[in-house]
Amino acid sequence: MSGMANTATIYHNQRCNTSRTVLGLIRDAGIEPAVVKYLETPPSRDGLCKLLDDAGLKPSEAIRKKEAVFKELGLAEASEDELLEAMVDNPILIERPIVVTDKGTVLARPAEKVREVL
Repeated sequence: MSGMANTATIYHNQRCNTSRTVLGLIRDAGIEPAVVKYLETPPSRDGLCKLLDDAGLKPSEAIRKKEAVFKELGLAEASEDELLEAMVDNPILIERPIVVTDKGTVLARPAEKVREVL
């Protein structure tokens, strides 16, 4: 057995080009990942906290600042806790894709970053 990951989960948005690219990279590595369509089944607050903690990210580093709802909610000056709440309430704000393997958790932007956990 090589040093490859055995399992993977991708928090995926099919409409996102980077997310589709990362899904392909995982499959190219010979892993069929569990695909979580997080807009349909968003993580709980605790689940999102764990994902971010495992990836070493603060909410401000994993929120989509260009989404209209970010501006609508006036999040530019929000605290980390307020950003986390906004992400739980509006999963479109969660940056993607987040990939979890037995080797770690990573926000795969750019797409090649997924190789760190494969």
